[in-house]
Amino acid sequence: MSEKFSAALRIGDLNDFIAPSQACIVSLKGIKANPTKPDKPEVSISSKKQLQSEPVKISLKDCLACSGCITSAETVMLEKQSLDEFLANVNKGKTVIVSLSPQSRASLAVHFGISPLQVFKKLTTFFKSLGVKAVFDTSCSKDLTLIESCNEFISGYKQSQSTDDERCNLSLPMISSACPEVDSVLTTGEVLELIQLKAVDFKAIDESPLDRMLTNVTEEGHLYGVHGGSGGYAETIFRYAAKALFGREIEGPLDFRTIKNSDFQEVTLEVEGKTVLKFALCYGFRNLQNVVRKIKIGKCDYHFLEIMACPAGCLNGGGQIKPKPGQSSKALIQLLEAVYMENVLVADPFKNPLVKSLYDEWLEKPGSEKAKRLMHTTYHPVVKSITSQLHNW
Repeated sequence: MSEKFSAALRIGDLNDFIAPSQACIVSLKGIKANPTKPDKPEVSISSKKQLQSEPVKISLKDCLACSGCITSAETVMLEKQSLDEFLANVNKGKTVIVSLSPQSRASLAVHFGISPLQVFKKLTTFFKSLGVKAVFDTSCSKDLTLIESCNEFISGYKQSQSTDDERCNLSLPMISSACPEVDSVLTTGEVLELIQLKAVDFKAIDESPLDRMLTNVTEEGHLYGVHGGSGGYAETIFRYAAKALFGREIEGPLDFRTIKNSDFQEVTLEVEGKTVLKFALCYGFRNLQNVVRKIKIGKCDYHFLEIMACPAGCLNGGGQIKPKPGQSSKALIQLLEAVYMENVLVADPFKNPLVKSLYDEWLEKPGSEKAKRLMHTTYHPVVKSITSQLHNW
């Protein structure tokens, strides 16, 4: 990886290799990290001496957002601090809440050969034995995100159609991705490492009742969810927009068409021969860089983009458990996709009773001023110079 990419990585150089990169320009002392070079070439008749360079070590406090490690998933960037930080907070007696993603459940389920629901219940037992206060499913918060995203898209679409002023059309395409707001991240691989560190026979662990406050599970043991291993943003918002804007109720699966490769797919809605909605799934940096170029020059005609850095989406995230010896990545992804939907009740996020009660008792309605204040955020470019803000990050 370090031989293929220079530290001054350009966006045109990106590919979809997911692994920790050695191209970072910052060492622990805050200076440029250069491998040691000999003064003169060394030649030997019987052997060849190989140069050894020190591996780059970096924490979040050292990061300059230089893009030297841009081909690594965010979870891999965090692997040096998250497990230790998690255990330190638990050992300090802090109130620790664990949110478990369905993608991680699926990865652990495949690894241990049990169902995702069993993984959820066993992890509840395991984490609480460490001192964790509660273990929740993220599907409820995802439904909340989907509802707010639906409302945001409708507002942006109407604004873009109400005027010919190009400045008012900048709200589209709407770009959606997974942006968690948490104090510490454990990758699926780190959870497995923690289980092994504690010398626990995971399959033999008792299954604890689920914490119901933010986990919506039916009496039959089905968890609420949506289609799509990366959150179902494009599909959910497309269906909602088709009905809310054009009165079209779409039955059955959406007709996603592959464009160039399997990690770039699009779906459209036509009304009276005119394309009124055009959505796309865009996974992996190979496709992401092409979309960014089109957006920069104003040639992107999509209304919505579901973007994920990882090829094949979140189920193939950099923090997921790696394929076993002899197992191909493609075969693992196919297995994960099947297991991911086990015990999942595919339902309209707007009909999630837990989410409905949150709006009724707290947030008022989707897109309300209170909802925007508490759950929405804005983004700005990361400055390239070292500032106090970056030092405190």
